[in-house]
Amino acid sequence: MVTINSIKKGLVIDHIGAGLGIKIFKYLKLDDAEFTVALIMNAPSYKIGKKDIIKIENEIHLDYKVLGLIDPNITINVIENEVITNKIKLSLPEKVKNVIKCKNPRCVTSVEKYIPHIFHLVNEEKREYRCEYCDDIERFEEI
Repeated sequence: MVTINSIKKGLVIDHIGAGLGIKIFKYLKLDDAEFTVALIMNAPSYKIGKKDIIKIENEIHLDYKVLGLIDPNITINVIENEVITNKIKLSLPEKVKNVIKCKNPRCVTSVEKYIPHIFHLVNEEKREYRCEYCDDIERFEEI
């Protein structure tokens, strides 16, 4: 078994579905980080069988809505002095802006490029979102 040292101050993104950790790692551009980061893949999990974990020894801004879209089962642990000071449980966001793009060629967002793409969750199980302008339904597949 491999031991990953604890972090003094930063974030631990936990309960990431196995295989999604690398996508989140790249989305957060952690491969360019100048601080300590660890990506642990296929770690054993009692809840989900196997999971990925990302440890970040730094304070960074995370877009919880996007992370919730990628994997709504994620837990963010905020670490200070090697102790978890806050746990944030993510879920699918009810509303997203400029994350999903409307594919309807007749949608106003296709013509007017300055209008933000706004979607509302309509089916949590299928991860379907409805465009605020044209009511087109889009599925969030991956970032």
